[in-house]
Amino acid sequence: MLVLGIETTCDETAAAVVRLTAPEGPGEILSDVVRGQVEEHAAYGGVVPEIAARAHVEALDGVVAKALKDAGVALSALDGVAAAGGPGLIGGVIVGVTAAKALALAADRPFAAVNHLEAHALTARLTDGVPFPYLLLLASGGHTQLLAVRGVGDYVRLGSTLDDALGEAFDKVAKMLGLGYPGGPQVERRAETGDAGRFAFPRPMLGRAEPNFSLSGLKTAVRLEAERVAPLSEQDVDDLCASFQAAVVDVVANRTKAGLRLFEARFGRPSALVVAGGVAANGPIRRALVGLGVELALPVVA
Repeated sequence: MLVLGIETTCDETAAAVVRLTAPEGPGEILSDVVRGQVEEHAAYGGVVPEIAARAHVEALDGVVAKALKDAGVALSALDGVAAAGGPGLIGGVIVGVTAAKALALAADRPFAAVNHLEAHALTARLTDGVPFPYLLLLASGGHTQLLAVRGVGDYVRLGSTLDDALGEAFDKVAKMLGLGYPGGPQVERRAETGDAGRFAFPRPMLGRAEPNFSLSGLKTAVRLEAERVAPLSEQDVDDLCASFQAAVVDVVANRTKAGLRLFEARFGRPSALVVAGGVAANGPIRRALVGLGVELALPVVA
């Protein structure tokens, strides 16, 4: 099976050609082309949906053409065309779905609309052939969830955020500290030269049996400390970022461990811990979860 996939749910225009040679096991990513929009949104401190949709319209033809060229595949050789059909920014979703439908019609191939979050849940099977069932920490945009992935279309939510998602918390802290967009990478970069022990931020929900997240109080604690020591020096900002990130890392590791305990109680031992979504790129969080996997003798796919 040879499929062209299109993703336009937020601020990146992406297309990839993927080949699957067996019903089970990993597939092969023949090409993966991503066009970011950092410059378009930087002046606003966040993603502007209307600007994102227009940028997708301008970029998508070229991104798709490059993905097909890089894969050495003609449109007529495809077995299908897929696009992320949501959740996401509705303008961008419409652009991607409309383009994918047009390509499928032109090639006389089937079209599939893919749930954005379900794609995160299943990508580990494409890249690493992870067998069912496994525990998924999904941290994408406004979503932070712990899910038992038992099969295609078979997902059980074990825990979720009660307020801010991980990505939202990073972005809001970056904005209150006057850092650039995108916020998450900026906080991580500044934390590298900061003192993580300077500010004693809370670790919300730590130790609770139910694997839920709550980050609104932590975000507020950062704001109060920033106001207390203002005007902020560069070192103050570094220390605030480092202390905030350290708190988030502790929370994520603890909540994930609680999710693993609940998973085992309900479904037995998972085959792996899978981490997916934009926040999975955060280095300290990845290292903490890999350490958790070593502690529990559990493979980690991030």
